[in-house]
Amino acid sequence: MIVHYPLELVGRRMLAPSVAHLSFLRADGEPLAFVPGQFLQVHFHYADGKPTKRSYSVATVLEGSSTPQTPIEIAVSYVSGGAATELFEKLDIGQRIEASGPYGRFCLMPNDANRRYLLIGTGTGVTPYRAMLPLLAQQIRERGIEVVLLFGARHPGELLYGDEFAAFAEANPGFRFVPCFSREMPATPRADDRSGYVQHALTEFAPDPERDIAYLCGNPNMVDAAFEQLKLAGLPVPHIRREKYVSSK
Repeated sequence: MIVHYPLELVGRRMLAPSVAHLSFLRADGEPLAFVPGQFLQVHFHYADGKPTKRSYSVATVLEGSSTPQTPIEIAVSYVSGGAATELFEKLDIGQRIEASGPYGRFCLMPNDANRRYLLIGTGTGVTPYRAMLPLLAQQIRERGIEVVLLFGARHPGELLYGDEFAAFAEANPGFRFVPCFSREMPATPRADDRSGYVQHALTEFAPDPERDIAYLCGNPNMVDAAFEQLKLAGLPVPHIRREKYVSSK
């Protein structure tokens, strides 16, 4: 049985001109027990009364256990004419929406024995990786793994949570943050900034079936292209974990 619950908006900030970071609390006073990488579904109605829903990965960076005061954070892409966009743009602090979940298996697996994670994302597809940061830090400490995050954006203004990922890389030497800009490079590029698409930069890191597990999240075309590239490199399909983000109106 799917359980629905109310979420109350407690914070909003813009990550990019068309992407909002929204913070909620469960209005029923219960914590949200989620595993980093999972997603929520937001339930609402079209103007004609027809019910619909949209899925959003939980972006919350959770240190310890979730409590009723733990913010439930998501990143929402605003799409011109979109019903969900209208819902979120009109939502004021203190107002509520209906949600269910968490759902999904796009998570770090406790029995993974790999030596490196290749995390590949575009747009709001990086939100599950943000939520995974505490677990990745733990695995870097305990297993000595390496992590490479390849994040595709058109230009620096669309590098969602870029400062957070860069700071995490600075604090965790096993983590490498590689922004890939398809249209415009930063005015002062960092050493790991790349020009082009993430699937092109992936070649530089020589995916290795003996040591790597890859995660792909974001634009379906990128996910498909990177999936084929990783298969050609020899990674078994169970070691290529995918989640596609499709913009819906």
